[in-house]
Amino acid sequence: MPRTTPSAPRDPDPGDGTAGPSRPRADDAPPPTIADVAREAAVSKTTASDALRGHGRVSGATREAVEEAARRLGYSPNRNARSLRTSVTETIALHIPEFLTSAEYYMSFVFGVIEQATRASLNVTMISSGHLPHRGALPQVDGLVLCDPMAGDPVVEALMNSGLPVVTAERYVGDKESTGVVWSDHETTTLELLDHLRDAGATRPALLASDSTAEWATTVLDTYRAWCARGGLPGTVHKAPFGSSPEVLRTEVARMLAEAPETDAVVCAADGAAVTVLPEIRAAGRTVGKDLLLASCVDSTRMRLSDPPITAIDLRPRDMGAECARLLCEILAGRSPRGTVRSLPISLNRRASTGL
Repeated sequence: MPRTTPSAPRDPDPGDGTAGPSRPRADDAPPPTIADVAREAAVSKTTASDALRGHGRVSGATREAVEEAARRLGYSPNRNARSLRTSVTETIALHIPEFLTSAEYYMSFVFGVIEQATRASLNVTMISSGHLPHRGALPQVDGLVLCDPMAGDPVVEALMNSGLPVVTAERYVGDKESTGVVWSDHETTTLELLDHLRDAGATRPALLASDSTAEWATTVLDTYRAWCARGGLPGTVHKAPFGSSPEVLRTEVARMLAEAPETDAVVCAADGAAVTVLPEIRAAGRTVGKDLLLASCVDSTRMRLSDPPITAIDLRPRDMGAECARLLCEILAGRSPRGTVRSLPISLNRRASTGL
């Protein structure tokens, strides 16, 4: 039966632009309900529920009024009951390549997703590349965030075909469209990096590429080859398997310098690879920043603190993770349409490894 007791007068505004304090409640008083919040904000129960969940078409002013009423009353939603009524789990899932969880880019991305999801009162569960939980069963979540989804990965393909809303960091190059995409212009920044190396005196830059099928990796490789073709350069490409160990990266660079001693610049695609291969470059008798320029397509703390500091592209992974989670929340709430594509600006940081 609905409660009919009139609500108490509102707490006075403290005058500093913040909401008034929560109303004190006797220990044995029943907790406030969504109906109480609706009466306090002078809206319907449906509008109050939609405002607090971020669903439906609720104006900003109404949402603020409902949230303020909930704070005054000390209202806390019953998540379990809500999930049973609406089949909403208030949880999103995040997938990143399992063997790269120690890479700074991916960890920063994860923190960005979690921070934004927390602001939206959502939980985050992780899905590994190695397997789906419960012997292939799809996760019980409201939506998915996929970081650098690779075509051909069976877990990625299962998630893309799950029927759940999926927001991807960079476009998925498989045969399924993402519900939403956040991407960065890797072509323009890779061209900026290559032009910078040319202006710094490099005439035979080489690329240590990744064999990943993710969009960023293929874009870097295609851009490098097109740039070399326009400049009449033969181009030197060596590929390292995605997630290669330090030993594999060092061996590949040593082979690159031995086979093409005229190489005067090396661009490393993978996160951390440029710092990792420094010992092999020095072992070949080369001096980074002088007779050989070195750059990375992924910036990180290691790039900034290296000796010398390494020129790199700042991909803003924490912001990327946050933007992916924000877009997913907006799609789930109906505030952004399916098929939304957003761009995240990235930039080149020039450092001493390229002669500065």
